[in-house]
Amino acid sequence: MHSTSVRDAGLASSFKLSPLMSLIQHCLGISFAVAAAGVAAQTAPTTTPSTTPATTTLGQVEVIGQAEAIGGLQKTYSGGQLARGGDLGILGRTDLMDVPFSTTNYTSELIENQQGLTIADVVMNDASVRTLQARGGYGDDFQIRGFSVGARDVSMNGLYGLVPATRVPLEMIERVEVLKGPGSLTNGVGPSGSIGGTINVVTKRANDIPLTRLTSTYMGKAQFGTHLDVGRRFGADNQWGVRVNGVWRNGEGNIDDGRQRVALGSLGVDYAGERLRWSADVMRTTGKTTEFRPQSAFRAGTTQIPAVPDARTNFYPGTELTEQAKTAISRIEFDLGKNTTLYGSIGYTDASTDQTFPTAVSRPTDLRIDSQGNFSVNNGYYDEYNKATSGDVGLRTRFRTGAIGHTVVVSANALQRETGYFYQLTNTPVASNIYNPSPLPAITFARGKPSKTAELAQHSFAVADTLSLFNGRFLATLGLRDQTIDQKSVNGSTPYKASSVTPLVGLVFKPLKDTSVYYNYTAGLTAGGVAGPAYENRGEVFAPQKSRQHEIGVKRDWGSLITQIAVYQIENPSSIVENNVYSFGGEQRNRGIELTAYGEIQRGLRAMASVALMDAKLVRTASGTNQGNDANGVPTRTFNVGLDWDTPWVQGLSVNGRVIHTSSMWYDASNTLRMPAWTRVDLGARYATQVAGKPVVLRANLENVADKGYWVTAKGYATVGAPRTLMLSAQVDF
Repeated sequence: MHSTSVRDAGLASSFKLSPLMSLIQHCLGISFAVAAAGVAAQTAPTTTPSTTPATTTLGQVEVIGQAEAIGGLQKTYSGGQLARGGDLGILGRTDLMDVPFSTTNYTSELIENQQGLTIADVVMNDASVRTLQARGGYGDDFQIRGFSVGARDVSMNGLYGLVPATRVPLEMIERVEVLKGPGSLTNGVGPSGSIGGTINVVTKRANDIPLTRLTSTYMGKAQFGTHLDVGRRFGADNQWGVRVNGVWRNGEGNIDDGRQRVALGSLGVDYAGERLRWSADVMRTTGKTTEFRPQSAFRAGTTQIPAVPDARTNFYPGTELTEQAKTAISRIEFDLGKNTTLYGSIGYTDASTDQTFPTAVSRPTDLRIDSQGNFSVNNGYYDEYNKATSGDVGLRTRFRTGAIGHTVVVSANALQRETGYFYQLTNTPVASNIYNPSPLPAITFARGKPSKTAELAQHSFAVADTLSLFNGRFLATLGLRDQTIDQKSVNGSTPYKASSVTPLVGLVFKPLKDTSVYYNYTAGLTAGGVAGPAYENRGEVFAPQKSRQHEIGVKRDWGSLITQIAVYQIENPSSIVENNVYSFGGEQRNRGIELTAYGEIQRGLRAMASVALMDAKLVRTASGTNQGNDANGVPTRTFNVGLDWDTPWVQGLSVNGRVIHTSSMWYDASNTLRMPAWTRVDLGARYATQVAGKPVVLRANLENVADKGYWVTAKGYATVGAPRTLMLSAQVDF
């Protein structure tokens, strides 16, 4: 495996062109010229204190880029908000300029400065990613490139099935990594079969510099918290590391008369030897939320969206959520030789949630909201447990055949998951309104214990070869993954077992040292299912369905600012019924263009900006109904602009701001009910100083400054966006 060694991107280079003009030239002209004709673009030279001006000479190129010694993470990029790359499963931890994908890799520095509490707070920085629930709700769900990605399809340290359906506290997380587009070859298939993209969280490791950090927090009206983060390394060469995180938050957040309590304890241990690397994480989270933000659906036949109610009001008063999760993960890597590494990891989780809540999506018509905000409400218990074991094993080796370098990986992974539910609703609903909600009816039956209702077993085998040609100017990754999905029969449910092979063709061409042109063809998988007894083809088993993506893009590293442009198409099959025959003859096609820029515009001025334009269509539907319509729940335009500036007049004072915009979209497939566009503005500031010789950072963030009321929309349901929310913190290192 051959590759360019990664420069320390923290050494910011200076622009001879205006940074804004450089960005415009790249996005509107240079990128397309390189992609179309392979012509080297003329750019201003950039320099760093440790390098000479850039030329078109390329050194050796390795697919696995130069990583930081402790934890094996890719280096942070200029400005510290994002990293040079991340974990791409079977392809390893890679530099973003060497991979044929669009990726975004957020650092703990960004998480701390934005006071992010959940994954949703972080991934919202990218216009191609939108969250489908608001702060204070049940948990995190996402949309990437117009397709839903559930919380359970988030991986932890590369393993699926270990993340709860609610949320992951970020205090124990070092990186949040996003791969846009289907990733079944790189990571395997998530338990829910999401195809829009993948999100991976990486747990913290101890650094060489000892850390004892105490952070006190405040949010909303009366929510206070404390976070203790301790890290140490031991041994003659700091081989052993220990990282401990403890969190406690409690009090009213952004819903009136509500309470959000979160407790977290995590321990990470690692060994970084010359040939052997090992790590283990154990973590426990518990939480209880009263008056959590609801999701609901609109009544069939509704032609006008009701005005947004007060965002601090829960229009299902009386809801309650209790959650807990216990997780353990271990990973080991051993270098069999200079160019060959054997690796393996295993993880286990036991998570449960108990809800007092009237579930929203599959209710009778009168329980849905009409144009005036009227609905009927019932009450009940919706409890669940989830136990999962996940693991992988692989061998990675590097060798040459003549002038061609190879990185070959052979890998296998497996997931076993058991899920149980207790779900029962009251029989008699009561009238209510989102502007004047009625209390939930009293529950008159006993709470039962969840029983096993689903059992899933997945395994796959994969092989990939990344070829390096022409002194690293051209990289080609070819791979196949054979995936088996086995849904067991439980309580009379129909069993399902089928396999499918997904390919990857990824090409990277570097016409200049700091420019990559890439193409990928890849696929995602979702379970095909079995035709039910009511259909003419009852009992027919469908293979896992492939969602195919074609993508072409250009990445440019200007020295302290990275720009990317990507053009893609994803074709996603869907189930339909025609003439009482069940099949996967439907299809949704999403086409899009993404433009992204991040880094330092100039020293001390950090930027993150992105635009996503999307055309999502229902290209094949049952009997042609709604065919050609826009896909519901998918915006046509989104953009994000964020700046973080170290002020010159007060040493240690930084200010930041972020604008998030989502265009209007259709709520329903018939394109009759349109959800309005929304724009949110967030502002913040922080002050770094010393008190009694100890480093102190004070932070203040105000989300939704204008207290904008808006609907957060998903396919089939909606929720109210969070109100104006103040967050404060004081951090001290001892």
